[in-house]
Amino acid sequence: MSQSPVSEIRAPQRESTAGFWALFVTQFQGAFSDNVLKNLVIFMLVALDVSLAEKHKIGELVGALFSLPFILFSMAGGFLADRFSKRAITIGVKIFEVAVMSLALAGLVYGGIKILLACVFLMGLHSAFFGPSKYGLLPELLPEKKLSWGNGVLEFGTFTSIILGTVAAALMAAHFRDRHWLSGVILIVLAFVGLSTSLGISRVPAANPAKKFNPNFAADMLRILRSWRGDRPLVLAVVGNTYFNFLGALLLLNLFFYGADVLHVGETKIGLLNVALALGIGLGSVAAGYLSGGKIEYGLVPLGALGLSAACASLSLPGLSVNAACVRLALLGFAGGFFIVPICALLQHRPDRDKKGEVLAAANLLSFAGVFLASGAHYLLAQAAQFSPGKIFLAGGLLTLAGGIYAVILLPDSLLRFVLWCVTHSLYRIRVEGRDHITEKGGALFVCNHVSWVDALLLLASTDRAVRFLMFRDIYEQRWIRPFCKILGVIPISSEQRPRELVQSLKTASAAIRAGEVVCIFAEGEITRIGQLLPFRRGFERIMKHTAAPIVPVALAGVWGSIFSFEGGKFFWKCPRQFPYRVTVRYGKNLPPTATADEVRAEVEKLLAANGQG
Repeated sequence: MSQSPVSEIRAPQRESTAGFWALFVTQFQGAFSDNVLKNLVIFMLVALDVSLAEKHKIGELVGALFSLPFILFSMAGGFLADRFSKRAITIGVKIFEVAVMSLALAGLVYGGIKILLACVFLMGLHSAFFGPSKYGLLPELLPEKKLSWGNGVLEFGTFTSIILGTVAAALMAAHFRDRHWLSGVILIVLAFVGLSTSLGISRVPAANPAKKFNPNFAADMLRILRSWRGDRPLVLAVVGNTYFNFLGALLLLNLFFYGADVLHVGETKIGLLNVALALGIGLGSVAAGYLSGGKIEYGLVPLGALGLSAACASLSLPGLSVNAACVRLALLGFAGGFFIVPICALLQHRPDRDKKGEVLAAANLLSFAGVFLASGAHYLLAQAAQFSPGKIFLAGGLLTLAGGIYAVILLPDSLLRFVLWCVTHSLYRIRVEGRDHITEKGGALFVCNHVSWVDALLLLASTDRAVRFLMFRDIYEQRWIRPFCKILGVIPISSEQRPRELVQSLKTASAAIRAGEVVCIFAEGEITRIGQLLPFRRGFERIMKHTAAPIVPVALAGVWGSIFSFEGGKFFWKCPRQFPYRVTVRYGKNLPPTATADEVRAEVEKLLAANGQG
């Protein structure tokens, strides 16, 4: 089906982030209070005079009670996020939180353990309804170029509040032993703070006001899972998100017993271990958002998986001091930020706007199914298999390594993007201008000038969309480069081919665009040897026949003189003028598919003239 060159271009979004910061504070408070209550109950129950096995069961029970509502009600939360304004849903759940914390105060005053366990369940219910609206709000409050940054900041706040909630619960358990009602008062005050900040979230319209509610959430879930067929990146993002929540719940629960039984420290020191983990997650999430360069950089996921594996393995070593454990936990959190930020951004960006709530709800349900299973996994490892806390860390690391390898096998371009990210963040510094001109979904043809041997890598590093390049067959057939070309879906072409083969290559490119893919052609046909723009060949005009997709002019500026460009009679083995080499990838306004080679060349020339560089 042909694509409209206009309908798929991103609508302009507001640059103001005031509504985002209101969401950030609201989310921070909610996650903090959730975890204060949950962990306060754990500390209170663990303080009882019971066996170690009973303490394990208590921790597992609380984790299961908190995660169960996500499994039962996430789909309902997704329906509400699509049917009504996500801002209105957020305000509603904060009102509900005030009521739950009032009930928790009664439980703390009268020592009602069953009431407190019920409140843990109800706060899980609160978060299950909030989750789809929270993550669905991000793309509506931020432009796409800030989505990775926003996810980094939000994940920093979320995980920091989770860990700080655990620390606060430890301090409250230690200092309010006979006055737990004070903890309840604090939680009610915080609930009112969250309610007030939720009012500052920008007003957004309902995404799908006509949506009908399906009470059979299992059938709804099955329908959504079927709709993901063929979208491998989205499926792997959901799996990665589920696994991350499973691993996080398992390791956080294990950390209680690691501190008590391996490091032999009390509640306060266990709180410090959580602080180290929180700082690592916060720094890692912000760094991942920054290093993504204004796009969704899922090449960071393999790096995060490798870091998680190494950090978990290092925590299994015997004889660690508290300080050494804190350093390793900080590194564990830092790697976790690299792992989860691109995954969350992909989950929010990839679904259609009117289905975003249900997709995020399904992902939320599956992620907390992972949290629920973490309680069972902890039981099997700690009690059935008699693993020590150190061995549980090692098991988590090995499982992450195996999962990371399998994910790379299923989506090999993630590893390629990781290698690309390393190259472009060491040899080059890339500035991207006009990224909003890239179509968010649907087919497009990038027409770019050709300055160096790494032009394709520089262009790939500037966008999160998969790009298929047309490449001369002689280069494509090189043994060392062909595997990478296959991963990227490169289309080989040569002017020396027989006319039928040449036409077939052009038809392959045209079919890819009509199927919704992005294709790139370096229309000069060769790398410039003089640093100036050469005449454009007319082959791409044939590619665009019978398509309605746009042509996106692209200019690689400042690349001339870099190590892989032609200068002084050499393509290689010369010193660059600067290190790291600063280049600009500049995207121009979309052109119609009928634009001629001369018209497109003129647009690329204008883009290059913007800073006077070729």
